[in-house]
Amino acid sequence: MNVLAIGNSFSEDATRYLHGIARADGMYTEIVGAAIGGCSFEWHYRHMLGDHKEYMLFFNGAYTGFKTSLKEALLSREWDVVTIQQVSHLSFKKDTYQPYVSALAAYIRQYAPKAKLLLQQTWAYEEGTDRLHNIAGYQTGDAMLADIKKAYGEICDEVGFDGIIPSGEMFAELLKLGIPKVHRDTFHATLGLGRYALGLLWYRVLTGRSVENNSFCDFDEPISDEQIAIVKKYVDSVAL
Repeated sequence: MNVLAIGNSFSEDATRYLHGIARADGMYTEIVGAAIGGCSFEWHYRHMLGDHKEYMLFFNGAYTGFKTSLKEALLSREWDVVTIQQVSHLSFKKDTYQPYVSALAAYIRQYAPKAKLLLQQTWAYEEGTDRLHNIAGYQTGDAMLADIKKAYGEICDEVGFDGIIPSGEMFAELLKLGIPKVHRDTFHATLGLGRYALGLLWYRVLTGRSVENNSFCDFDEPISDEQIAIVKKYVDSVAL
């Protein structure tokens, strides 16, 4: 399975362990990331129009040191899945998505016509933080997530995406299930559990396979067996 994740640091978080998770389940994947830190749909659109070679290239969760353009990335393989996402600080503002996301979707479909096109739903900022209250302007993470979920759902229907990877909803539910922390700096995913949970969720959504017996354990930060069990149980409960 070939997956291209077009995005920013949030797509980097999501795909860090995806190749290893798939390999532990007997599936070979090529997981390629084309990322620019803090890049919004508007700036992806501008880079698309200019064919700018500004995207950091990741391969199977590791930075390659090379840069690419969107067109180069899209033409480099026959993709099974291509994902895109809005930047987190605009993810709850639907009016920032268009007309850029429609143009990006059309461009992706032009150069990767056989691929499923998915949105990665971004997540709310950490509770009680300045980033949540004063930058995003929300009192609670649930309120921020509600607007993110609404924006992604409406755009998915309007543009005709093939689906949404519900990363934001997962993080909110894991916190309610007793996972103490999913953010490492108030907004990115933790290098261990946060990125691992995202990888499991992506694998579940992309393949439909259970993650219950997945043996991947090569984490950048330790994760307890209890927390691994909580994440796996939740991910397997996600409706496909």
